[in-house]
Amino acid sequence: MERTLRMSGMPRVTKKVGQVQVRAARTACRASQTEIRFAKYQGLGNDFILIDNRHSDTPVMDQDMAKKMCDRNFGIGGDGVIFAMPPTNGSDYTMRIYNSDGSEPEMCGNGIRCLARFVAQKDGEAPRSYKVHTLAGVMVPEVREDGQVCVDMGEPTLEASNIPTTLASTRNDGSVIKQKLEVSGEEWNCTCVSMGNPHCVVYSTTQGMLKVDSLDLPALGPVFESNAVFPAKTNTEFVEVVNPGYVKMRVWERGAAETLACGTGACATVVAGVLEGLVDRKCVVELPGGPLEIHWNEGDNHVYMTGPAELVFSGTIA
Repeated sequence: MERTLRMSGMPRVTKKVGQVQVRAARTACRASQTEIRFAKYQGLGNDFILIDNRHSDTPVMDQDMAKKMCDRNFGIGGDGVIFAMPPTNGSDYTMRIYNSDGSEPEMCGNGIRCLARFVAQKDGEAPRSYKVHTLAGVMVPEVREDGQVCVDMGEPTLEASNIPTTLASTRNDGSVIKQKLEVSGEEWNCTCVSMGNPHCVVYSTTQGMLKVDSLDLPALGPVFESNAVFPAKTNTEFVEVVNPGYVKMRVWERGAAETLACGTGACATVVAGVLEGLVDRKCVVELPGGPLEIHWNEGDNHVYMTGPAELVFSGTIA
């Protein structure tokens, strides 16, 4: 099956199942090459366009082009474009990502699992771990025999100024735990966590615990994301506790709107839940796209995330 579409300000986009040819404005590509190979991966429905950019320190695609390629009607479709870049300071490679709105976040939990599978499959390597440099620091994804990827996400950041948020801290260590924030006429209890990117985690309002399926995320999400108390904007997780080892979560991602899954958000969810006394340090986070296993290890204070990453299709941007 083949469809031919029109992209505003760009030549034709032609798609074929299993093999994708995208004809785009070459002026948006910084490399001198005439085509760009890509692969589309998804982790629990959070989908990304992956590009092997290890030959150059400059992404072969600019942010405007990435935004167009993420368009689900006129482009390839995705929540972001991820580049495998040359190594930095002894890492195996570097991760860069452009969101679907063209912005560049520090990193992405589901995205780094997809990137690890992409590089491993491209290089034909046996299951192993990688040191990946990101704007949030070095992350260590391990590709396993069963196709799952476990990522050492490092330590969470809890001090308000480093998240960043201007919400008043509730503890002597500067953390913000169950701080009230008025949004859309209601007071929400917010716990703020950074997993290299900012998160506002909400388990309850002053009226009680959340039931996430009843929330109007398209209305609430943008108001949280752009609230003045979050100088760098924020990702927002809305969480329902089923039991201490299992929660349901919906997420509004900064720069990507509501998505089917968010890896850093799942990590922040468990950290916040532990701090609020609601969940265990080992907890399954059920997202609309499926479950992630999260472990906030008391021994080293690192958060470990385990979940899938799967190839959808590959193709060429010409």
